[in-house]
Formats: sequence, C-alpha cells, structure tokens
Amino acid sequence: MPKIASTSVTIKDVAQAAGCGIATASRVLNKSGSASADVRERVERAARDLGFSFSALGRALQSRRSMTVGCLVPSLANPVFAEAVQGIQSELLGSGYQLLISCSNYDEAADDAAIEMLLSKETDALVATMVAPDRSPAMQVARKRGLPVALMFHDPMEGFITSYIDNFEAAKEVARHFVELGHQRTGFVALRFSTSDRSRNRYTGFHGECIARGLPAPALIEIGEAEAAKPECLAEILAQHPDLTAIFASNDFLAIAVQKAARLLGWRVPQDLSVAGFDGIEVGRLLEAPLATVETSPEAMGRQAARSILDMLQGGVAVQPPALPFHFRAGATLAAPNPEKGDDGRAATQPPSALPDEPHAQPRMNR
Repeated sequence: MPKIASTSVTIKDVAQAAGCGIATASRVLNKSGSASADVRERVERAARDLGFSFSALGRALQSRRSMTVGCLVPSLANPVFAEAVQGIQSELLGSGYQLLISCSNYDEAADDAAIEMLLSKETDALVATMVAPDRSPAMQVARKRGLPVALMFHDPMEGFITSYIDNFEAAKEVARHFVELGHQRTGFVALRFSTSDRSRNRYTGFHGECIARGLPAPALIEIGEAEAAKPECLAEILAQHPDLTAIFASNDFLAIAVQKAARLLGWRVPQDLSVAGFDGIEVGRLLEAPLATVETSPEAMGRQAARSILDMLQGGVAVQPPALPFHFRAGATLAAPNPEKGDDGRAATQPPSALPDEPHAQPRMNR
C-alpha cells in the first residue's frame, strides 16, 4: 500500500484503506466501541501503513479539525435540554469528537455571542437551540464557513437541518383530549411567547383543533419570568380567567406552576381545573397527581442531531430527518369539567396578596 505523507493522513484515509466507514475506523482507533476482529485488524493495519497518529492532537492536526462540536442550549436547569445534551454526548462517544457546551438564557443577543464564542474555538460543527437561528449573524458566518449545523427542538425551517417533534400535531392531541372530556372554555399559558417558535406552534395547533371541534378560541395567557417564578403572581393572572376549565401549558414546568397557582386560589386540580403540559419530564410522574402531558424523548432528539452532524462531517449530504414520535400521557390532572363550576362553583378565591408566603424554587420554564 502506498504510504501517504503523515502530515496529510486523515481518519477518512484510514477508513477508505480499511474498507469501512469513518465512524467504525474511529471506534477502533479510539478503542471505544465494538467491531469485529477482522475489521479491527484491517483498520489497525491501515493506520500503521499510512502512518496515522493515534493521539488526539495528531488526529486534530492531520484532519485539520479541532475535533470539537459546539452545543448551544437555552439552559441546563431544564432537564429537557440536559437530556438532549446527554443524547449528543452518547452519540459522539467513540467518534473522536468532544462537546463544548454554552447556555444563553433564552436571549437572542446571548445566542449570537455564544455562537461567536464557539466559532472562535474552531469547532467543527454546531448543534443549537436558540431564539432565532435564521436571524443570527453568527450562525450565518458558520454556514458560510460550511460548518455542519443541526438544530434541536425547532420545527423545520429553510436552510437548516433540525431534530424535532411536530409541535403542531402534538398540540392538536391535547385539544382532542380536552374536547373528549367535555371542556369548552380552555386556555394556553405561554412564557416568552414571542421568542419561542415551539410555543407558538403548539398554540397554533391547539387553537386550530379547538376551532375545528367547535370550541371557542382558547384564551392565550402570556406571562413573564417574574410571574412564572412566583406562584402568587401567576395566581393573580389565573384569577382573571375564572371561566376556564382546562389549561394547556407550553411546557411541564409551567404546568406544574399553574397547578400550584390554582391551589393558592382554592381551585382543585383536576376537579375545578384540568391541566396538561408538554415534554414528559420525569418529575411530572412523581407528583401526587401525575401530570398529563405530551411525552417526548429529548435524549433521542440529541442523538438524532448528533448523527446528522457526524454524517455531514464525514462528507454526507445533509438530509432532514423525519419528526420524532410523541405520546400523550393522560396522567391524573385531567377530568371532565365540574358541572357546578362557574364563577360561584369553585372554592372562594382569596386575593393572592392575602395568601401566606411559601418557599419556592422554580427552575427556568421557557421552552
């Protein structure tokens, strides 16, 4: 076998010489994954013959890559994003790539600054969940450089590969369950509605299905960080909508906060108010009344995004993967509306300002 100059040998050369895929060659050389004895022998022989260096520094220099993948998520306090990052790391295991993680706190300017920072580290690819990837100047720079980019949680948008579930269809499923139970007066609670395409698409699907089923348009209740973090403030907002019998919250943390605020008002869940969330976080199962929610798999989403960038890093054509599956979990926070409920049918509502202060620590809820 002719020997390639060692300074130009890449793992792709080794894989071609061994007659296997790049990911397989990487697993063998990193001793981090399974491979048959025959494949392992071919890869190791090809690496020796070509003069391929086994060191991480050598791999980076020879491939002219940093062997890092940049990852931007809004927050790791929300387990949905933490699980997605774990999925990315699991999929990158054995590929030779390391993950650099940044969080932006749901801020568009911080998104752009984070992408700029990751680009300054010469990352070879990006995985991101951000406010507006299509408006980000730094993301435009990444794409001009030809960096593989995969989004997570975003619905498909032109020019990007994204790992996602169909938020529109999933939200329609929530509306169908409300209708089947007999609810007529529904609401959608959203945090930072203008900066989350996920939340907007969930509301659009929920609204459309309610109208299609002959229900009035659901009330759109937009709240800020302060209201979301303080149940007494959220209770004041809910008190302005005493006619609602069912609320769909844009994520599970927000649904849990709605339940606490309802209790402060003397409303029983689900007897006086049915509540459903979105994501299927594990803590929702552990509540005294397990939360009704749309279950998703953030870990699978992260894995899918990582597979997309690995394919692109290996020279593959970017292909939009199909939507990941979701499942509606009925939980114990749904019930038929109370026939006696009306403005006078609930327990007497105390002004939230008269309620005793309760200690609370709310994780960040925006999704």
